[in-house]
Amino acid sequence: MCRGYDCGWILVLLALFNFSDAASQTVNQELSNIFNELWKLDVNRLKPGTDYKITLQGKAGYISQGSTSAVDHASSPLFSSVDDAKLDGITTYARFKKLLDNYERSTGVAERVTAEEVTENNSFLDAILDTAVMKRAHRYLIGKGKSRSDLRQFKSQLYYMWFRLYHRDRNGGEDSSGFEHVFVGETKFGREIMGLHNWVQFYLQEKQDLLDYKGYKARDNNAPEDDDHVLNVQFSWHGLVKPVASAFVGVSPEFEMAIFTILFLTSTEKTTTAVVNLDEYQLEMVVHRHGRSIGTAYPKLLSSNNRHV
Repeated sequence: MCRGYDCGWILVLLALFNFSDAASQTVNQELSNIFNELWKLDVNRLKPGTDYKITLQGKAGYISQGSTSAVDHASSPLFSSVDDAKLDGITTYARFKKLLDNYERSTGVAERVTAEEVTENNSFLDAILDTAVMKRAHRYLIGKGKSRSDLRQFKSQLYYMWFRLYHRDRNGGEDSSGFEHVFVGETKFGREIMGLHNWVQFYLQEKQDLLDYKGYKARDNNAPEDDDHVLNVQFSWHGLVKPVASAFVGVSPEFEMAIFTILFLTSTEKTTTAVVNLDEYQLEMVVHRHGRSIGTAYPKLLSSNNRHV
């Protein structure tokens, strides 16, 4: 039992902790507004239950980073079906898929970018820049003084942020890029999965039996549903296990590029986090910079189905 002076200090400390926790959950309304605009403009977002179906199955257990095995709480793949014809019929998805085999999986192994791969990168950027989503993102960034109005300059800015090669491992040559880490995935020293926050890559790797979904991750009172567009999951990939990974599901490549680009360019912090309310989800958006390029970017699901309201 506390008395007098000691009790007072305990109450002050408790108040500080509570304030810190509340402050950390303050919603960034400006980012929420622009992200919801982009959400509504994302006409290429696929419809759950129609364009694709997921099977959530069981809740995954705790495992530590660097583990090579985990109890499988999902006997079937996460994606039970995807309309491949629809994916291939949408230009941004079709060009996005061509980029997924352009990288060495392991850090420490230098990337060798061919002329064909540079062309593929540029073709993808041309496709997303022609969408309403990226056009709105560009206007927003112009208004913030973070991008030039000239489309060629904006494209060059995007290329440097996402496709410039840099050293993630100090050994060897330039072995990574923002796009590879976020959308394709990497392994570190053959002991750890890094990145791989994209649903299309997740699905394609499952389809090739290279990725094994282990179950969803969620708080007891916030279990996901099969029409959710944001999930926290656990999976194994090339003999390694990722304890928890978060990703949008069904959204277009241009939507993800747009929101992460905005978060990156409107901050100068090494690591930027922002809590946003997006559609029925509350998310903590995270971007880590590697110089003037993206190191990683992902959404962390805090709550879904408007449970935060």
